[in-house]
Amino acid sequence: MTDSSGLIFVSHAGHDGQWAEWVAWHLREAGYEIELDLWHWRTGEDFVKKMNEALERASAVVALFSPQYFAPGRYTEEEWTSAVAGRDRFVPLVVEPLEAGQLPAVLRPRIRQELHDLEEEAALDALLDAVRGREIPTTSPAFPGKAGKGSRGGRRTGSSASPGLQPRFPSALHDPAVWDVRQRGRNPHFTGRDEIIEKVRRGLLGERRAAVRVLHGPGGVGKTQMALEYAHRFAGQYDLVWWVDAEQPEQVPARYAELAARVDVAKPDAGAEINARYALEYLRTSDRWLIVLDNAEDPRQLRTWLPEGSGHVLITARDPAWSKVVPGLALGVFSREESLGYLNRQLPTLSSGTADALADALGDLPLALAQAAGALGEGTPPDHYLQLLRTNTAELLNDGAVYGYPVSVAATVTIAAERLDAGRPEAAALLRLAAFLGPEPIPTKWLVEARGALTSVPGDPNDFRWPRNALQPLAQYGLAVVGPDAFQVHRLTQAVVRHASAEQAGGPVQDVAALLATLDPGDPELPETWPEWASLTQHLTATLDAIIGRAELRPKLLKAAIYLVRNAQPDASHHLAETLHRTWRASLGEDDPDTLRAAQLVAVALNDMQRYEESLPLIEDLLERRRRVLGEEHPDTLSSTHDLGVILGGLGREAEAYTILRDVVARREEALGENHIDALRSVANYGYSLMQVERLDEAHQVLTDALARYRRALNEDHPAALDASSYLGLVLSHLGRNVEALHVHSEVLTRRRQLLGDRHEDTILSATNLARALIDTGQYARAEPLLRSTRTRARESLGTDHRLYSNITLELADALDRQGKTHDAQRLRASLNRKKLPKKRPR
Repeated sequence: MTDSSGLIFVSHAGHDGQWAEWVAWHLREAGYEIELDLWHWRTGEDFVKKMNEALERASAVVALFSPQYFAPGRYTEEEWTSAVAGRDRFVPLVVEPLEAGQLPAVLRPRIRQELHDLEEEAALDALLDAVRGREIPTTSPAFPGKAGKGSRGGRRTGSSASPGLQPRFPSALHDPAVWDVRQRGRNPHFTGRDEIIEKVRRGLLGERRAAVRVLHGPGGVGKTQMALEYAHRFAGQYDLVWWVDAEQPEQVPARYAELAARVDVAKPDAGAEINARYALEYLRTSDRWLIVLDNAEDPRQLRTWLPEGSGHVLITARDPAWSKVVPGLALGVFSREESLGYLNRQLPTLSSGTADALADALGDLPLALAQAAGALGEGTPPDHYLQLLRTNTAELLNDGAVYGYPVSVAATVTIAAERLDAGRPEAAALLRLAAFLGPEPIPTKWLVEARGALTSVPGDPNDFRWPRNALQPLAQYGLAVVGPDAFQVHRLTQAVVRHASAEQAGGPVQDVAALLATLDPGDPELPETWPEWASLTQHLTATLDAIIGRAELRPKLLKAAIYLVRNAQPDASHHLAETLHRTWRASLGEDDPDTLRAAQLVAVALNDMQRYEESLPLIEDLLERRRRVLGEEHPDTLSSTHDLGVILGGLGREAEAYTILRDVVARREEALGENHIDALRSVANYGYSLMQVERLDEAHQVLTDALARYRRALNEDHPAALDASSYLGLVLSHLGRNVEALHVHSEVLTRRRQLLGDRHEDTILSATNLARALIDTGQYARAEPLLRSTRTRARESLGTDHRLYSNITLELADALDRQGKTHDAQRLRASLNRKKLPKKRPR
């Protein structure tokens, strides 16, 4: 297959790390240059980049086949598909039996070498034969009887250049001589986390002596389960595995003293402290050992109990401060894929939609998922469980024991919160405040800006240590993930704290309102403010029931709805605006200005969803109320008049739209000034309506004038100015000036990509317009890939039922037709829903 001059890349699933180490070691001993992620790739490096680089350099790929290797979504799929493309560069070794159907069809013809049922000597011969190729014997083969199973011998060649101890052959024969994990059996329900386990293993192997890694993270994410799985998975690589419950530091010496007795170095008359030191000395002069310090609370107290020597130490802790002492890996909640994998394994009959809803409601917290799986497995209907999560969250999270976890989610949170209350009241108050915000990250700068208004938080508001003095204990007790710019409290932790704080909720809710009232991201019409509006809107909507009646927050809530519209989230905007309108209509009255502003935003959101029939009666009623309450020339009345013209255009009533928009342009310019943003928006929409009624020269003049005014008053990259430019490009196309239209649409697309990103609806619309212009200028081959990529983004961002997705599909079919790809074009058209789709109207 290959000589020893080339690089061999060992491809494996994380579960098969021991096999990978064993194979890599012996190939290196045989003189081959090896690349193995566990040895050569460091924590924090780009895994995909390193893999691609290794595949590019390798002269051969040795792939370790197992059921885990072919699990859906694993990076190994990219490895073997890339390697197979290289034809003779692929050496498959089967390290665990494969069931029928597990091997992909493209790999079935490949000759494979089975290693899993062989003794080590025979497995090593088989490995080298597979890589080097078998030699034709020069003497008579041995009789194929019982004696033939052993090693042929004489295959140990090459230099002993591999670092560290020789990896053991993955076999039950090498179980540790000393094994004590304190009655902790292997968790049969353990799922996922292979990538983290690989990082742990890679980190431990990367150091010659005193290799230490800490897994830190909040309660319930499975730190102990991870350490337990690591200990069981790699048990065969160690002579000694010892588990130390380190939550109470004073008990740690006693546990080391037990180890001293187990390895016969304890002195009968010495105390626990001295015998613990004997155990540490034994470890210092030994190798192949693993010490697990579980729930290690205080790094300052436990640092002296970290053993030295040629072994490994694995620590689990809530406190991220451990990472200042030893290298650490932050362990968070499951990925959604891991959550679904766990639920599907525990509850095979659970539908994918229900599993996803359950994972979302539980915030992908492993302990909570385990509790839920237990409840559902015992007969609780999934829909009922989801309803209880909404109405009885804290009680539900306190119900039911979970295999491998000592306490429930609720108990985990309650115990830590009580400790905060007892010793760190400032942090406890901040936790209660955060519990009434959303589960998304909370910018720490908000705490600085609002500190003087937070009446429920004790202490000196001018303390220079704020908010560090309150955030650090939250991280220490595993109640929040704290970063330099934001901190985050898990949604289930919030629910438990809210339940416990029900009687004193007034203070935190008042502080939430005060905090949100101090924030001002700026004009939600401008994309540069959207990141801050995104964060603020998440927390405004999460606490909506508690703050919707507060007068000081009404303007901010309305601006949040505007942000959602401009950020192309009409469904979310509609939900928020409709809630505001319904609530304020009941409390403030139907004609209150804020009630009417909320009603307008409902209509705008409906318009963006092309639900014009629903929007029209709402905007007509709103316009009548504003005329009566505010007068004909009030800016809000003019805004409703503008919206009526846009909606009529969406309904295909172009002549009526043209008349209304022509009228509102003059009135807005007089009331607001020619260069006001709202006046300019009406001018641009008027220009579009002129095009719709076939008055193309006038449309061109109006839009050209509007753009000149935008440049003077705002800038040509303002979203509203880009709307006007887009309309101008359409007018140029209608005039047959296709080259000019192509240039305009290209400029608009470039600016919208920079300003709004690739997935915003306006950017997708611009890409479609540019593709149409390419078709109009005969550039069909350039239009096709642009339409294909745009169609993919439209499907992912807008959905296949969206009007724009259908329009893109039709344009792509046209581009294919013009290139003679008639069959592909017909197939695309047939895929479309036949219902009539309304035309897009500008906002």
